[in-house]
Amino acid sequence: MSPEMAAALGTWGPIIIMVAIFYFLLYRPQKNAQKRRMSMLDSLKTGNRVMTIGGIYGTIVAIDDTKVELKIAEHTVIEVARSSINANLTQDKQA
Repeated sequence: MSPEMAAALGTWGPIIIMVAIFYFLLYRPQKNAQKRRMSMLDSLKTGNRVMTIGGIYGTIVAIDDTKVELKIAEHTVIEVARSSINANLTQDKQA
């Protein structure tokens, strides 16, 4: 190995290692969590018990591509963005 190549490897080696660490510790887990969240949102259906990001618990009574209607109490239905659903509690109980 020539001295120039060794110097280049010495300069770029730590940078390459840092990029690899960044990928495996930050980017990859975030991408996996995003896939799980999208899968959960795609599996929502009428009758599921869910919790919103704001901590409101309810049962889905109607659902479309962007909105969900939640029954949170007797005679009380609210409309929230589908993306605001944080957890599908029905799915969690079955798992």
